[in-house]
Amino acid sequence: MLNVVAIPAFTDNYIWCLQDKGKAVLVDPGEARPALAYLQAHNLQLTDILVTHHHADHIGGINALLDIYPDTVVHGLKSPRVPQVSQVVVPEETCYLPSLGLTFDVLLLPGHTRDHIAFYHQEVGLFCGDTLFSGGCGRLFEGTPEQMYRSLSRLSALKDETKVYCTHEYTQANLRFAKTVEPGNQALARYSDWVDQQRSKQLPSLPSSIGQERAINPFLRCTSAQIRQQAEQYRGITLPTPEAVFAALRDWKDHF
Repeated sequence: MLNVVAIPAFTDNYIWCLQDKGKAVLVDPGEARPALAYLQAHNLQLTDILVTHHHADHIGGINALLDIYPDTVVHGLKSPRVPQVSQVVVPEETCYLPSLGLTFDVLLLPGHTRDHIAFYHQEVGLFCGDTLFSGGCGRLFEGTPEQMYRSLSRLSALKDETKVYCTHEYTQANLRFAKTVEPGNQALARYSDWVDQQRSKQLPSLPSSIGQERAINPFLRCTSAQIRQQAEQYRGITLPTPEAVFAALRDWKDHF
């Protein structure tokens, strides 16, 4: 039976481990040490690595993992920024993991970086790197607000029950901002209380779900009249489109 486990790395990263029958797949292993410790403690054979984008805190552990597990297949876009990729994936096509018998859709989600991708399986969930966070979204390092808004809108259209496996434990900080933007959101208040309880026990707030995020995440709620009003107050101008509201929210969060 497939199990998905969060391996903490650095101060707030998660390396997701998909495991079944002694085989393991890692998503965005930015740090080798905790991943190796987990694999060895649970007697798992690393067969595959999935890479969503090139940032060091997502790929920095790959070389050391390949030293120990040289037959591991690294799936990602063809890019000089991720030279470890051995199985090139193509956006809007699929990625097959024979060790787990699973096929993931590869989604192109520009915004955080221009070539950010996610891996999506209808039953397993969404491994979305730094595009969508619980209560927030990634910073725009290479993409435009319009690109990120379209990427998030695409994820928001997935089924409510879709699990969201993002790669940072940013939830509490994100929710402090979300409650400033939408103080009357009762679903957000309840979720924030639950997250605080989880974190007080040193437990992950993740995975979230698309339905949960659609209810509480301001970056997925740019058509809300209250959120538009708050964003207009922040910017001091009229914001005629959801994309303009998103751009204002992202700037506000960057300076929050």
